[in-house]
Amino acid sequence: MPPANPEPWQQGQVARGTFPTVRLRRLRQNPLVRQLVQETRLHPRDLVLPMFVRSGVNLRHPIPSMPGHFQYSLDTFEQEIRTNFAARLGGILLFGVPAYKDNTGKEALSDEGIIQRAVRVAKQAAPNLMIITDVCLCEYMEHGHCGVVVKSPGGKYEVDNDASLDLLAREAVSHARSGADMVAPSAMMDGQVGAIRTALDQANFSHVPIMSYAAKYASAFYGPFREAAQSTPQFGDRRSYQMDPAGRAAEAMREIELDLAEGADIIMVKPALAYLDIVRQAADRFPQVPLAAYNVSGEYAMIKAAAAQGWIDERATAFETLTAIRRAGASIILTYWARDVLRWMS
Repeated sequence: MPPANPEPWQQGQVARGTFPTVRLRRLRQNPLVRQLVQETRLHPRDLVLPMFVRSGVNLRHPIPSMPGHFQYSLDTFEQEIRTNFAARLGGILLFGVPAYKDNTGKEALSDEGIIQRAVRVAKQAAPNLMIITDVCLCEYMEHGHCGVVVKSPGGKYEVDNDASLDLLAREAVSHARSGADMVAPSAMMDGQVGAIRTALDQANFSHVPIMSYAAKYASAFYGPFREAAQSTPQFGDRRSYQMDPAGRAAEAMREIELDLAEGADIIMVKPALAYLDIVRQAADRFPQVPLAAYNVSGEYAMIKAAAAQGWIDERATAFETLTAIRRAGASIILTYWARDVLRWMS
């Protein structure tokens, strides 16, 4: 016998799959439930901190456009990694500011170069910390470009792609010989990954992986980095070898495919925030390959500057930024926030 006063659901009056049966706020109202159902999570082990080392003693030179970051001499660099984060991060990415520059990239290739010495210091101070080295020539060349510069028949100076490959390969081998756990070529020269893979294998470093800056754009977001690495081009720009921000997304996928064919183990998209569409496409197209995204200096500096004015909450904005990069598909994030995340999470 039916009830005298049936409930709406007993009368078939509630449409399943719609309000009020479905209330998505049920999964948001309680913070414990929100945490339980989160899909995108950040962990310090997912983060790599870029750091800058230079010649000298007892130097901790502030980088004005990147508050909280410094150029370290080797002694202060050792103290920093030993005391502040040791092996709790996914790793550090090293950039060198050499004592002198020339037009041959000599110090980039030397086993006594600033990066090579920094790797040895880091491995002694924190043996379990992942050390990744940037493999490029811009910091070491007087002209500030990422390869060998030659004068074309038309009188213009151009970066000679093929002449640069041998130098990049020798630089990578020198980093590996010094103890680098991974090398990261960033010059955007065609064939650089293949040249480096061959050189590493021939030098008995077949176990050293390559994290390729596979889709690196000629971005306006690199300004603070160029101050930090003292690598601003002295003429022209890098648009002839870095990717056009307005170029086709398919070109980025082709760059990634070529680097993987040449032996890249990890692929990277740089910058991250303005190119989250590229990160997502790369994650979907190459799900079998670890994907990194570089949250670059300009992205960091904008948040820092706005926070300094009191316009935004620095911590909340940084976490939201990194979460967005993670959600787009990056399993590794290179970010200047890594040290802060360690502090905030602890």
